[in-house]
Amino acid sequence: MPSPLHPGTTQSLHLSDEVSALAPGFGYLAVEARGLTNGPSDEAGSALLDEAARRLAERLGGRAVQDDPHLAAWRAAYTAFGSKASRTRNSAEALARRALADGGLPRINRLVDLYNAVSVAHLIPVGGEDLDRIQGGMRLVRATGDEPFVTVAGGAEAVEYPDPGEVVWCDDEGVTCRRWNWRQGTRTRLTEDSVNALFLLERMAPMTLDALRAAGAELAELLQQACPDARIQVGDVRTV
Repeated sequence: MPSPLHPGTTQSLHLSDEVSALAPGFGYLAVEARGLTNGPSDEAGSALLDEAARRLAERLGGRAVQDDPHLAAWRAAYTAFGSKASRTRNSAEALARRALADGGLPRINRLVDLYNAVSVAHLIPVGGEDLDRIQGGMRLVRATGDEPFVTVAGGAEAVEYPDPGEVVWCDDEGVTCRRWNWRQGTRTRLTEDSVNALFLLERMAPMTLDALRAAGAELAELLQQACPDARIQVGDVRTV
């Protein structure tokens, strides 16, 4: 049987020149996984989240989350496109704060718990998208303000629109994640029925490319352990 690990990804990803100019320290790595088996949160995922919180606390060494140099760089990037970083925190900072709080990290489902654990342990934004729900290629752009974003408001599905100039991930149907990696849309999120997924790990300088690759390698390894029959592809690092 061939190895389930392959270099490169098949999903088309595009980084706009406007985003490149906004954040010259930005880079990302994509991990594509097919043939996954998702389901409700389990003991293995819960243990990963608890261990990630322990690794985070050790990394911070008593410092406040926002004082980590990597998260400080993300705050600066958010400020650059007009977002208040203290109100709309990047996903890594938001998760890290929850990990250190009394309630701890939420348990969502097996795949989301797994990539959230990597995000917290490495203090890096990580997102997961259902490949079967993505329409066309994905792009990181500055929004015009006309792109639909499907979310939930008051317990019901709702459509919002990003602010003009806001950095968003989108596909041919609309926004998949607002304010870079602040809030994921419901249309492409990973559910218990998801079998094919795209995971995006995003970094700002001063996080090194080797550190980004290490986070991607850990995610791929954990996915393979959780889903032995899955086919995992790790892409090349892309930087501005």
